[in-house]
Amino acid sequence: MTAVTELPFTRDPFGDAKTIASVSAAHFVSHVYILLLPPLFEVIRADFQVSYTELGLALVAFNALTATFQTPAGFLVDQIGARVVLIAGLLLGTLAVVVAGLATSFWAFVAMFGLAGLGNAVYHPADYAMLSDRVANERIGQAFSIHTFAGMLGGAVAPGLLLFLYGLAGWRGAFVAISLLGIIAAAALALLRDRAAPHEHIAVEPAPANGPTSLALLISPIILLNFAFFTLFAFCNGGLITYSVVALTAAHGTPLAVGNLALSGFLLLNAAGVLLGGLLLGRVSPAIVTAATMGAFALLAAALGLFNLGTAATVGAMSFAGLAAGMAMPSRDMMVRAVTPPGSFGKVFGFVTTGFNFAGVLVPLFFGPLMDHGHPVAVFMLTAAVSLLAVATIAGVRRRRDAATPT
Repeated sequence: MTAVTELPFTRDPFGDAKTIASVSAAHFVSHVYILLLPPLFEVIRADFQVSYTELGLALVAFNALTATFQTPAGFLVDQIGARVVLIAGLLLGTLAVVVAGLATSFWAFVAMFGLAGLGNAVYHPADYAMLSDRVANERIGQAFSIHTFAGMLGGAVAPGLLLFLYGLAGWRGAFVAISLLGIIAAAALALLRDRAAPHEHIAVEPAPANGPTSLALLISPIILLNFAFFTLFAFCNGGLITYSVVALTAAHGTPLAVGNLALSGFLLLNAAGVLLGGLLLGRVSPAIVTAATMGAFALLAAALGLFNLGTAATVGAMSFAGLAAGMAMPSRDMMVRAVTPPGSFGKVFGFVTTGFNFAGVLVPLFFGPLMDHGHPVAVFMLTAAVSLLAVATIAGVRRRRDAATPT
């Protein structure tokens, strides 16, 4: 029998706002650190006198360490708490950035990017667990959307900020200077006081002796379906961002300037869509929002591939595709939270968000050969097909969740 315990509930919007701001600041920093190398790639390559492939090993090391340790970081979050793990990850990444900026050995530079990837592994499990445990249910959807938006904002400002700092102090000075962001974010988290999860009613059910282990939870069908959705979502989103400009040029003769304008529209409305999607939470089912927006994304992607839409319509279609993808993100996160048992947010979010890294490996393996063999239209059709497959996983998640819900 499930015993429902009444817990003290404090409607503390200010406390929630401090938590959301601190966690979102950490997410902002994580995306700045992710984009440290690309804006300064040529300068750093020339300094170390290495090839593009060799310098790319730094990115390989970063992503490999993140993918390997993200799920273990989630287990650690559930064991010792999200805040301490998040602060440790921030400080570890910051230390790695500083040492990378001071390194005179190329292989030390690569090793520091690997260490930064280890620090990066904590963000998704710790961020989502901390928000889930500390923010009131009535505000959790908006908290997820602001958190996602902050990460996207970090990625948007990173290139310009790095180039500005490079102009002042060179690439090494830029690395050292930008590490101050990590120290500031860690300090903000350290100043947060511990507070109980502000949920009005918590159903406390004793775990049965033969209950599922942590591993059994992660490989349960409903969690695996969520992992599949995260992978498919990141695959079609990343494929369109990375290859749309060259595919539009090859398929329809779209000028590069127009293609890049369309991509800028995609990224701008993608960020706006995250905030809009957060406003829909609590009003419309997350599954319905995600399915509808991913369906719209598929239709727009197919139209971009099949038809030469002209300048204005191409920019518009790409922009609204970005809006649709952004609107899906907060609902995507809420679907995972809805099927995660209390005390398991870290490990579950750590596991399902590994789908981002998995998709990052798959994107060039699938889309690159399509471009190499002269099939640019297939780039958009594959994106559309994978988007529809993602909708099918949403339906599977909803069926299994409804089947598990007592009538």
